[in-house]
Amino acid sequence: MLVSKKKGFIFEDINQQHFTLAQPKISFLTVNFNQPDITLDLLNSLVKLENQDWECIVVDNGSAASSLEEDVKDFPKVKFLRSDENLGFAGGNNIGLDLCEGAYIFLVNNDTELPPDFLNQLIPFVENTANLGALSPRIIYHDEPDLIQYAGSTEMNKVTIRSFGVGFREKDQGQYNDIRKTPFTHGAAMLVPRKVLEIVGPMREDYFLYYEELDWCERIRQAGFDIWYYGPTFLWHKESVSTGRNSPFKTYYVNRNRLLFARRNYDAKTRVLNYLYYSFIALPKNILSFLLKGETQQAKAFWRGYVYNLTHKSSAHADRY
Repeated sequence: MLVSKKKGFIFEDINQQHFTLAQPKISFLTVNFNQPDITLDLLNSLVKLENQDWECIVVDNGSAASSLEEDVKDFPKVKFLRSDENLGFAGGNNIGLDLCEGAYIFLVNNDTELPPDFLNQLIPFVENTANLGALSPRIIYHDEPDLIQYAGSTEMNKVTIRSFGVGFREKDQGQYNDIRKTPFTHGAAMLVPRKVLEIVGPMREDYFLYYEELDWCERIRQAGFDIWYYGPTFLWHKESVSTGRNSPFKTYYVNRNRLLFARRNYDAKTRVLNYLYYSFIALPKNILSFLLKGETQQAKAFWRGYVYNLTHKSSAHADRY
């Protein structure tokens, strides 16, 4: 057993080794957009954490007037920052980074809630894992707490530009309580060490919403770090509270950013395959499906996402972060 003179805790890892570690400060960073009550639910779960060395930065991302700024004054460990415009997921998080003082930055959706023991095993693991670039815990649905949303991810298919969540909508029976490397984290709950942020930089902001955390993970891996899934710890996620299920808004950004991600991360030969797949398979299939269901706005959103990548060529490899 390693002994620390600092106040700490003991961690037993998967190899039955014991470590005593000081508690590093954790900076939770969350973005609110017109959901003050949802954000307060998150904060109320944070104050119940058994680990006490944390702070939370709440970025209000161009919301309509609300009492949130006054409400968060009831939480001594919370800092509030308001943006006059909606900067998107990446932009909203990025402006909060300067207020983060912790050794680890934990980006967490405002529509999540954490159990009291959330940090007890997670933090000793990240403190003891060399080369850790980013990490996500197990994520389960808030409204269906026996179902898994995220338990790691598959590799990105370089033709279809799609990656799938491991365990998605499976019953949670402990089958994914393991610890393993994974290609991508989940944007709803993503820990990044400060030292990695200083090397890689923050997320690119012109994605606005969706694929920005996948792009970030690609850059983190390209810098030589590892991405981890940590299953012993979980949180609850109120999926799609902010954007709605299958909204035209979501359809536009998901499909626009799939091609944008490929343009930024793949070589020229692979990008040709991406455009061929999208132009002759994904585009006609999805637009026809939307039209047959009478979802005209969805079809238009999908088309606009595709056209964006034909008309914004100059930004394909820009480092806009």
